[in-house]
Amino acid sequence: MADGGPPPMVRRLAVEVVDARDLVPKDGLGTSSAYAVVDFDGQRKRTRTVPRDLNPQWHERLEFAVPDPTAMHAEGLDVSLYHDRRFNPSGGAGKNHFLGRVRIYGSQFSRRGEEGILYFPLEKRSLLSWIRGDVGLKIYYYDEPAVPPPPEDRPPEGGDNAPTELPDTPMPTEAAVEVQQPPVQPPVIVVEEAPMPPMHGPHGPMMSPVHGPHPHPQPPQPEPEPESEPDVGEAPYPPEVRKTRIASSTEHVRIVRHLSGGLGPEYYASSPRVISGRFMSTGDAIEPMQSSHDLVEPMRYLFVRVVRVRGIRACEGPYVKIQAGPRTLRTRPGRDISGTGNPEWNQVFAISHGKPETTLEISVWDGGAPSPVEAFLGGVCFDLSDVPVRDQPDGPLAPQWYRLEGGEPGMVTGDIMVAVWIGTQADDAFPEAWNTDAPYAVYTRSKVYQSPKLWYLRASVIEGQDLRVPAPPLGLPFDVRVKIQVGFQSARTRRSVASSSGSAFAWAEDLMFVVSEPLDDSLIVLVEDRSMIKEPALLGHATIPVSSVEQRLDERHLVASRWFNLEGGTSGIGIGPGGPPGFYSGRLHLRLCLEGGYHVLDEAAHVCSDYRPTAKQLWKPPVGVLELGIIGACGLLPMKTKGGAKGSTDAYCVAKYGKKWVRTRTVNDNLNPRWNEQYTWPVYDPCTVLTVAVFDNWRMFAGGGDDRQDYRIGKVRVRVSTLESNRAYTASYPLLVLLRSGLKKMGEVQLAVRFTSPAHLPDTWATYTSPLLPRMHYLRPIGVAQQEVLRAAAVRTVAAWLARSEPPLGPEVVRHMLDVDAHTWSVRRAKANWFRIMGVLAWAVGLARWLDGVRRWRTPSTTVLVHVLYLVLVWYPEMVVPTTSLYVFLIGVWYYRFRPLGPAGMDARLSQADTVEPDDLEEEFDAVPPPDVLRSR
Repeated sequence: MADGGPPPMVRRLAVEVVDARDLVPKDGLGTSSAYAVVDFDGQRKRTRTVPRDLNPQWHERLEFAVPDPTAMHAEGLDVSLYHDRRFNPSGGAGKNHFLGRVRIYGSQFSRRGEEGILYFPLEKRSLLSWIRGDVGLKIYYYDEPAVPPPPEDRPPEGGDNAPTELPDTPMPTEAAVEVQQPPVQPPVIVVEEAPMPPMHGPHGPMMSPVHGPHPHPQPPQPEPEPESEPDVGEAPYPPEVRKTRIASSTEHVRIVRHLSGGLGPEYYASSPRVISGRFMSTGDAIEPMQSSHDLVEPMRYLFVRVVRVRGIRACEGPYVKIQAGPRTLRTRPGRDISGTGNPEWNQVFAISHGKPETTLEISVWDGGAPSPVEAFLGGVCFDLSDVPVRDQPDGPLAPQWYRLEGGEPGMVTGDIMVAVWIGTQADDAFPEAWNTDAPYAVYTRSKVYQSPKLWYLRASVIEGQDLRVPAPPLGLPFDVRVKIQVGFQSARTRRSVASSSGSAFAWAEDLMFVVSEPLDDSLIVLVEDRSMIKEPALLGHATIPVSSVEQRLDERHLVASRWFNLEGGTSGIGIGPGGPPGFYSGRLHLRLCLEGGYHVLDEAAHVCSDYRPTAKQLWKPPVGVLELGIIGACGLLPMKTKGGAKGSTDAYCVAKYGKKWVRTRTVNDNLNPRWNEQYTWPVYDPCTVLTVAVFDNWRMFAGGGDDRQDYRIGKVRVRVSTLESNRAYTASYPLLVLLRSGLKKMGEVQLAVRFTSPAHLPDTWATYTSPLLPRMHYLRPIGVAQQEVLRAAAVRTVAAWLARSEPPLGPEVVRHMLDVDAHTWSVRRAKANWFRIMGVLAWAVGLARWLDGVRRWRTPSTTVLVHVLYLVLVWYPEMVVPTTSLYVFLIGVWYYRFRPLGPAGMDARLSQADTVEPDDLEEEFDAVPPPDVLRSR
């Protein structure tokens, strides 16, 4: 390692086995002698044995080395509990009994300082195992400097001033020498051909086309000597790690697959395609590699990256002009960033290549020249038939220097560094490129956003003491309340219960708020006296940073309460005139905690896209991958007029699933836009919903300081549970919007959806049988009214967070995607819910009517057959179960024909949007109507 460089770091994983609860007795006396065995990446360690205790406590910390920190999230940690037979009264012969196991994945590990005690239910090893109880673990990781190997003792040679010997230079192998030998040069044959006619540019003869991006030959330049990289030695590992490590050539080849059927993060990257079972000869047709945009149509673009120029004459504001057929593009003025006098741009252009052009001209111009003749600084011409085609997963094309030519003799000098290639929308340079489909504005680029991490903050107001409360008017009780403010949120407790002395008050009430990371807000606690008829008097206040509040991950972990001193009351009881502003005004007993076991709902519960709890330690591994291809839209209605009469729409699409938001680029002035963009999300629960909406861009026309809102066109929802695994669905969904005038179709959006899951059928059944929300929602449920208040606060927090992005995602877009008014009551929604309930109970009503028809002999043949079947089942009762199973199977086969063949969009009949009355629409859109309208109703 070089002197002064940072030391190499080694990551270690610490597992603290705290305790276990309610274990199964195994020693024949109603107890167990339990110990824990922890396995991680081939390393195995165990705790001590706690004799004869069904609730053992270990409090032991076991440490493991992490050989590859980048792959830690894909590794699994196994904790198994066993009964030690040595403590049995009959002796210790035989195998130790199994008490249960737990498997935790690396994505649930937390960094040191963020850990907490989590209780995991013990799982069975087989179907017939009798297992119960929980085990409490505290898992975290940390990085520490690696211990350097001891230096070797070598005798000094030549004294202190002897030159340091360089390390031995490696010698090339025979294969390397053979590769480096120059090939035999064939005889040079000179072929003379007629010169090409000169091409004339706008100001003089232009240069001849360059066949492909072959640069002008440059004189060889001395290559800089490579910097010596620090020699980082391998950190020492324990023996159990060293014996399980494998060769580096096979260390990262495997695709990590969790035992539960989920995939590790390597699956979501571009993994190699493995061909098994046969070898392909050179004559067989080779299947092309599947690109990352296989759900959408490939769109060809001509990419031009303009980097810099050198050797041109001094000028002011130089710029580069790109001309490909009828399209002419222009860069921004160049800037001398390096201070060498050579302007730089580093700008990429994406020119639609649907109709290929023959040539591409790139020229440099002086922005401050008085005449166009003097402004021309030279250019280069490319023959597009020889431009390379870049396909994924190829790396970026390296820019090269080209000689500037053309113009008047002696006026053009210098070189330009550019790169020209043909690619698709899957190119990594496409999102930030200047696109010919849309104007180059910040509001028109495609972006990916992330929602903030939201927490529920629970503030339990217990009691207050030493409060200086004046006596209330005669006949009125004490009315002291606590008000807590967090940002824009505010909540107040109910009336307190006062002591006989009037200085101590009790509330025992919980207030909940929504906070987001980074936790830079503060709680402002106000104690108010509302006994007076006038304005409430402030008895004291306190400020508590949210970052100092303890996190709680499990309902069994009780956070300790604290006393907070109050300052700055205005009642003046017991304080002389002119007292200090920060005087002691009493104290307040609070219990504050950040609830990590809840899922902060920012969407409606029935259309939610994520049900994971806030704490990362409680997350389960993903069960699959959801891929969305946003192909385009057709038949959109004009949303704005240009030029006085022409209708146009500048449409873009927004998709939201989980914490990830995506926004496509804006296609300018097109009623049938084509995006052809593809995105992926990890799926943690198949009972979730993907939301896709189309908007009309108005912010691109906003001036300085002017904030214009985008118009919504329509929205589509796709339930992941309706998608068949490993199958792509491509469909055109109607964009239906309910307006004051009724249901209106705004166009159609074309989507391609695919859900990929390697989980087996038992794992899928287990996923559907698990509760939808985290367990904290059932152990300590939140009321419906309070949940709606918290959801509104969460929506506002997410909207404020995304509005600070660049480019911002407007609050109107976020509110429309998250359905702020989803629980607003209306007559139409009440009718829709009623018909849904009747549809669920329709089978019971139909069965009752059929039995009544059998009883009344409406169809004699049916009644006779029912009686015969009844007598057969009475005589042969063993036929009851097979007959019932046969009928259920036949009914399933009958209704299988009517199954939906694809994910359904909006059902206008189910939502009663096609039969709604005008009065009901008026009531839904105008909750508080004018008096004359209310009188007419």
